Amino acid sequence: MSKRFAWLLGVVVLVSIGVLVACGSNYNASSDGLVLVGSQGSGLIETFSFNLNNGGSSAISNTPADTSGQVCVLKGIPSSIVVDPKGAYAYTILNENSSCTSSSTGILAFKINSDGTTSQVGQLVPFTAETVILPGVLPPNNTEMVPVVPGMMSMDPAGKFLFVADRTTTDPSQLFVSGAVSVFAIGSGGTLTEVAGSPFLPTPQSIVPEASLDIISVAPTPTVFPAIGLNGVQNSVCSTAGLNPPTTQYLYAVDKLGNQVFEFAVNTSTGVLTNPSSLMQEPAFSADALPVAVAVDACDRFVYVTGSLNGRVNAYTMCNGGPNQSSTRCPQTPDGSLVEVAGSPFSLAGSNIQAGPLVVDPFGNYVYVLGTHSNSINILKIAPVSGALTASNPATVATGLGPTSIAIRADDNWLFVTNFNGPSVSQYSITPATGALTVLPAIQTDNYPWGVAVK
Repeated sequence: MSKRFAWLLGVVVLVSIGVLVACGSNYNASSDGLVLVGSQGSGLIETFSFNLNNGGSSAISNTPADTSGQVCVLKGIPSSIVVDPKGAYAYTILNENSSCTSSSTGILAFKINSDGTTSQVGQLVPFTAETVILPGVLPPNNTEMVPVVPGMMSMDPAGKFLFVADRTTTDPSQLFVSGAVSVFAIGSGGTLTEVAGSPFLPTPQSIVPEASLDIISVAPTPTVFPAIGLNGVQNSVCSTAGLNPPTTQYLYAVDKLGNQVFEFAVNTSTGVLTNPSSLMQEPAFSADALPVAVAVDACDRFVYVTGSLNGRVNAYTMCNGGPNQSSTRCPQTPDGSLVEVAGSPFSLAGSNIQAGPLVVDPFGNYVYVLGTHSNSINILKIAPVSGALTASNPATVATGLGPTSIAIRADDNWLFVTNFNGPSVSQYSITPATGALTVLPAIQTDNYPWGVAVK
């Protein structure tokens, strides 16, 4: 090797090291937020930092320039992604990709490092198959195991459990299998263990000749209330002295095909789901046509469900013993059942909306709903006593093309939307007092971004 070549090689190595250091130095936990995005084009997780003062963003790891030519980085297709309340670990559903060797479906855990990068924790955690009853077959050969098809994932606000909506699917004979809910307990070091008895069915089901009970979205009620806003200006409506968080927990699951919402009681120690006994005769609550997403108010007052066909939002108060529950339509003993708010369902602004995912802001004042066809966000004000919704002014703000997922930061100052056909993430600053969104420059991502989470 000539001295000149050796010198050039040394320069290249130093420059490469410098680039890696620069990428790692784009994030400072004291002054920056962190956005995690699942790219379905390359099959990976990207991270981006953004300045908490001005929103300026920069890529940290797996930038589009680095990975646009790859497809199997994680050996699967990432979809829904969440971050725990402490911002220490992230979790994503990974769906099997036939183009990748050794690919399978499960949940991957990642440690969020101090420089904003992520490191995989352990191996892919598979889903337990659903046990279904074969019609016309006598025991003990009257059951079969059918793999679940995971949809959206939600984390318990205390960071103890992951809840996954399992979609309707088919068995080897092409008979339909009803959807369910899978539950995972989160252990030390970000480890996951599927809860005993999971997946849980809304009602006892057997396979049937046509699709039914398509569980598309789930949302748990809080057992912790949001802390005082990080900006020190606006507090959550439930962050007041003497107001204790609930000790009981419920999970609401949306059935897209049945236009209904199922309720489960959650064992807060084990994560086991049960149907409250008082609801067994009527285990579900009606929703607007083709419901696709559910969100629970962080202050444990209201539940909101989007109906995609008509572009509307159902609003419910919870019978949980709280001050907002219906005094005339709730049972004497609180059971988490739902009472629809007067005027519900509430129409969204715009046309060809195709209402999709939604979030309630951490301070309990506004609901943000994605219009997946209209490429927009509807902003709705929550009436603090009734839970009714009214359009904000302006009522909508634009996203990129094909919005799929929405996430809001715990300080109620920042909101992000993945644009599947962008490919990009729309970024907005929030004015908490009014719910208004200010559009910031979009973050360019790898191909087909789907899930998004923010720390």
